[in-house]
Formats: sequence, structure tokens, C-alpha cells
Amino acid sequence: MGEHDGLAELFETYRPHLRAVAHRMLGTGGEADDAVQETWLRLSCSDVGGVANLGGWLTTVVSRVSLDMLRARARREEAAPRPYDRGWDGQAVDGSAWDGRARDGGGDPEQEAVLADSVGRALLVVLDTLPPAERVAFVLHDVFAVPFDQIGPIVGRSPVAAKKLASRARHRLRGRPEAAGAEAARHRRVVDAFLIASREGDMDALMAVLAPEVVRRADPAALPPGLPAVVRGARAVAQETVVLGRRARFAEPALVNGAVGVVVAPHGRLLLALALAVEGERIAEIDVVADPARLHALDLALLDPALLDPAFPDPAFLDPASLSPAFPGPAM
Repeated sequence: MGEHDGLAELFETYRPHLRAVAHRMLGTGGEADDAVQETWLRLSCSDVGGVANLGGWLTTVVSRVSLDMLRARARREEAAPRPYDRGWDGQAVDGSAWDGRARDGGGDPEQEAVLADSVGRALLVVLDTLPPAERVAFVLHDVFAVPFDQIGPIVGRSPVAAKKLASRARHRLRGRPEAAGAEAARHRRVVDAFLIASREGDMDALMAVLAPEVVRRADPAALPPGLPAVVRGARAVAQETVVLGRRARFAEPALVNGAVGVVVAPHGRLLLALALAVEGERIAEIDVVADPARLHALDLALLDPALLDPAFPDPAFLDPASLSPAFPGPAM
């Protein structure tokens, strides 16, 4: 076996970890694969004979590549809206036509869906609201327990500044819920019941969770042509939800402007958000937000702050099978 073959075989042992890092940073399997491939190209062109810790070196490289990709994405999105910002079409409701153009990284639609489910759609949506350096600092520290003295050089900041980046990201992801304690738990139960009934197309369950005089308002971009912007009454809203309920499989609860709501995110990229008003044990108002300007103005956050605490990691974040045994020491 030649030296190059040996290096390639060694790289394969790190690939799952590198892909896990890149996917959390970039949000798509296709882009993560591109970042990992670029990392391999840089490794194959480098003299790493003197590198004592190859795992750390590779993690640094894939993080810098991911940061560059995030910055390039941000520049593109400043110049032109994302594809999902272009309004509703009949196929985009169930994500089928939307798959191939939804993410910059492309990739297999079914695999992208599996990845989004494994990490959490709400998490990917909220991570997408962070500036590139904050996202990288947060992912490396809070998800992969990389110390700030190693994160600083990656994002071009001091360790203290890198810590502040991660702290700002953590604060943003936690949000400021309007309700707390028992009230917040009740709202969450109502929203969960609504999503379950929507996914199952269960009219009776939907009627039970909707207030009799519920009002559904929606941006035109959220609706097929011909549907009214405002619908009133539990039966009418439930019937519409059953008809359009295919999108519910891409939905997760999240904080929307401080209240328990829903984000609809095929493959982890925001398509719609539902701002909900819960009264008692029922939903009294539904505001379906799909207009690009309104989507970008929403204050989105996670419902479960425990997932942001390294002491209470989400198993989907830290699947032992997807990571190297531990993050190595100094990278370079």
C-alpha cells in the first residue's frame, strides 16, 4: 500500500466525525460532503508528517472550509433571495419539487430529510439565523466540546472573543419565551397535539384542539392559488389542514416571536412558520408566515434550552457512532 493509499484509509476513519461537524455548521448533507471532500484535497496536498494530532488538524480544516462556505452563502443571499423565498407552488407543499433547489448543497432528498430529522429541523432553522462566525463557534464548543483557545484561530478571533461569539449564539438559540412553567408546558402540549393530528389527517383530533372560532390567516405565498387569505371556524380550518397536511411531516415546534409555534422546514431550511395564539387548551389564532420579509423578521428560538447545555447533550447531536472518540488536542 502506497503512502497516499495509507493516508486515504486513515482519512476515512475521520470522515464520519468531519461530516458531523460540517453538517451542523452548514445544515445540509450535500454541503457537508463538499466540505469534507475539500478537507481531503487539502490533506492530500499537505505535508502532515510533523502533525502530532491529525484529527485536530482535520477538524480545524473542515471548520475553516465550512466557515468560508457560510460566508459565501451569506454573500449570495444578500444579492438574491433563497429559492424557498420565491413563493408557493403546488409541489412545494410536500417538499418534493422543493428538494432539489432548497439547499445550496443539493444532495439526495431522502438522505437530506433523514439528516434533518436526526439533528432537528428547529435547530437547523435557528442555526441558520446566526452569523457564520457565531454558528461555527457555537457548534464547535457547545456541540463538539472544542475549547475556545482552538476555536479562536479558526474564526480569526481571540479565545475570549470566540467565547463571546458562542455565548451570543447560545442566547439567540434560547430566545425569550413569553410563557413559563405550567403555562408554557400547556401551550407545548396543545401545539404537539395539533401537529400529530395534522400529520395523521385526523379531523376529530384537529377539531378538538382548535377553538370553535379559530382564525387562520396566511401570506399568499403559503397558499395554493384560490385559497382565501383568512379562514374562520374550526371545521373550515381543520378541513384545510387535512388537505394541506402533508407539510406537517416537515414541521417541528419552536419559539416564534417568544410563543410556542411551529417551523416548517423541509431538510432543515425554513419554508413556513406558524405563529399561534393558544387560549386554554385550544388554538385560537394561526398566522401562517411565508413572505420572505416576514420570515426573516421573525424571532425564532428553540423550545428546549437543555439541548444547548453541553452537560445535557442531545443524542442526535452526539451520536457516538458518528464521532471520533474525543476531540484531539491542538490542531496545528
